[in-house]
Amino acid sequence: MRRQTAKSAPSVLVPFGKHRHDHRDCQAAALDTAERLCTLRGARLTYLRRRVLELIWRSHDPIGAYAILDALREEGRGAAPPTVYRALEFLSEQGLIHRIESRNAYVGCADPEHGHTSQFLVCGRCGAASELHDARIAGAIAERTKEAGFRVQHLVVEAIGLCPSCAAQMPAA
Repeated sequence: MRRQTAKSAPSVLVPFGKHRHDHRDCQAAALDTAERLCTLRGARLTYLRRRVLELIWRSHDPIGAYAILDALREEGRGAAPPTVYRALEFLSEQGLIHRIESRNAYVGCADPEHGHTSQFLVCGRCGAASELHDARIAGAIAERTKEAGFRVQHLVVEAIGLCPSCAAQMPAA
């Protein structure tokens, strides 16, 4: 994926309707990228951290920490909540995952090689999420916060609505 500039068009990195595919190739690519980036950064992608990342990349749908914990326990791995949360913190710090704040869940980052502020389109009905990169949104926020003398420490942009599939199931107004 190319890095977006302020003048480039917005892109939906994981469009709705595309996230329910058999995506072994994109999962493998995400894990290969994670291994490479961690090696370049001198960060250790331990077995557990990699396994948590694999579980997150099972689909493009957000997954919560306790669902990850349950999956690990089903595999016979004795994992505790603090262990999973430490793995999630590491993966987030490395830019390999994003936290969907409104769902208290995680998704794999579609472009971990480039630091970015993502925006998310989150379906309030089915919970599906799509990562959006629009430099104009990030630029507008940066401009307004600078004008206000405000220093952003953590930025989350989430639009809650209906994905195309759920919207199509709703009666016309």
